[in-house]
Amino acid sequence: MTVLAAQERDRARVDEKYRWNLAEIYPDAAAWRAEKARLTADLPKLRAYAGRLGSSAQTLADALDLMMRLDRDLSRLYTYASMLSDEDTRLSGPLGMQQEMQQLHADFSAEASYAQPEILRVGSATIERFLAAEPRLEVYAFMLRDIARRAAHTLSDAEEKLLADAMPLSAAAGNIYGILANADFPYPAITLSDGRTRKVDQAGYADLRTVPQREDRRAAMSAFFGALGAFGRTFGTTMNANVQKSMFYARARKYASTLEAALDRPHIPVSVYTRLIDGVNRNLPTFHRYLRLRRRMMGIAGDLHYYDLYAPLVASVNLRYTPEEAQQLVASASAPLGAEYVSVLRRAFAERWLDWYPVEGKRSGAYSNGAAYDVHPYILLNYLGQYNDVSTLAHELGHTMHSYYSNRTQPYATADYPIFVAEVASIFNEALLIDYMLRTITDGPTRLSLLGNHLESIKATVFRQTQFAEFELRMHETAFQGQPITGEALAALYVDITRRYYGQEQGVLVVDEDVAHEWSYIPHFYSDFYVFQYATSFTAAEMLAARVLAGDTETTRRYLAFISSGGSNYPIDLLREAGVDMTSDEPLDVTMRTMNRIMDEIEAMLGS
Repeated sequence: MTVLAAQERDRARVDEKYRWNLAEIYPDAAAWRAEKARLTADLPKLRAYAGRLGSSAQTLADALDLMMRLDRDLSRLYTYASMLSDEDTRLSGPLGMQQEMQQLHADFSAEASYAQPEILRVGSATIERFLAAEPRLEVYAFMLRDIARRAAHTLSDAEEKLLADAMPLSAAAGNIYGILANADFPYPAITLSDGRTRKVDQAGYADLRTVPQREDRRAAMSAFFGALGAFGRTFGTTMNANVQKSMFYARARKYASTLEAALDRPHIPVSVYTRLIDGVNRNLPTFHRYLRLRRRMMGIAGDLHYYDLYAPLVASVNLRYTPEEAQQLVASASAPLGAEYVSVLRRAFAERWLDWYPVEGKRSGAYSNGAAYDVHPYILLNYLGQYNDVSTLAHELGHTMHSYYSNRTQPYATADYPIFVAEVASIFNEALLIDYMLRTITDGPTRLSLLGNHLESIKATVFRQTQFAEFELRMHETAFQGQPITGEALAALYVDITRRYYGQEQGVLVVDEDVAHEWSYIPHFYSDFYVFQYATSFTAAEMLAARVLAGDTETTRRYLAFISSGGSNYPIDLLREAGVDMTSDEPLDVTMRTMNRIMDEIEAMLGS
């Protein structure tokens, strides 16, 4: 079934069952505003505890209870405002609400800025004595000990307040980029080979780069990247502002680099980042083997080009699924995790936790938001009905289940899991889905297509995200060395790295010149050093999923405990408890063996 042809682009006319129900957070904007007023009035209460945190264990517990309650309510307010704005990024009302929340969050951070420096002055010995004396402090034990660990990078009360006051400014670059890319950008239109005219916005590009007609793919990619390139000076300026912000905070907190600053909060060794880049570069021959196999499967006689990377590997197979079919596939694939897990998935579908279709003005991409601790997670999709969209559904539901189990099991103080482990559950779900599909489909071409999709996941998540991570690291290093960050400089850097990864010098694939502007299409670069965690999470998820699918009940138990653990420990330790050592090469090595095994099977099928 082809979903896109009948898809409604006017949100008001989309069937309610395909739109999320934000009323479970607040009934309407008026209720949101009343709650915001109450929270604003409560913020000054935080100051009453300044200078008193070391006076008694009870006083410290009272102060932290108040901070956590305000933080929880603030997160709920922000969740509603941001998701309401994401429904239609063109509307100024919800955008204004989101901006109000950024300011309120800064106000909260400023009011609470005294806490960490004062806790450090209280001293570890007194804090440990308080922990033993006051049961209410038990939920804050990990947080209190982590504050002591980061003592060298915690500033004075006045300095911490100044950094907190600057928070709305720090979000400016990403906010400007988001509005430009999602609401105001003049995306081009092209005429396809069949005479139809299509707008090549982000959703249109995501669809058109997958069509079987090679000239249409080339035209869509050229038009899309060309349009981005025309705004290269603007995108370069917003990215430079973001990098300068990161350098300011890193230097203010006495870190040697922005990478060290980003990884210290979750206590991740810098070597994990660099080991990933080194390891993936060592395995580029495996990636090039995949690209040569793609060229063979697509029947391309000449050069494979970058615009061929998203086309179906098996042209005769056009897998399309309705939302209802996608829901059933994901639920069936999740059966190895037990009946309770599947029942929560079905609740998510029935209770409208998801917003399915792309409509005019809606934020692009997909995400899961579990920040409304007392409600349930929500999922934004831009569903087109392709197999990749079903896989995206499984991916986001993995995040949702991680949030659901952690919010249900953990107190608010430790419910929010670190970003480093955030992608494990999502990619784990994708692994369950592809395994289920391969076990239930025997048709040769379809099986080939699905095996190809598995390779695509490894390409997109391990190699592509590590390519992004290397680009991001080089970009930040360039700025730290005092060199300019311009659109032109970033384009040159990006295309150079991309050509190395895709083997242009070895004749593996041609990276056309306009691909240089792809970097400006990646919103994650505005979240410092986020993207590498897709790759590390993929390798961890591959190891865990393989064991669960093999019937290892102990790994299944440990996995469910992992997604119930929130942020109760450092991410490296959380994964070690689940059975994966991310400081070693083993997870990447296992993934590369899997990739080669899939290619062996495909080549055997092609040979027969």
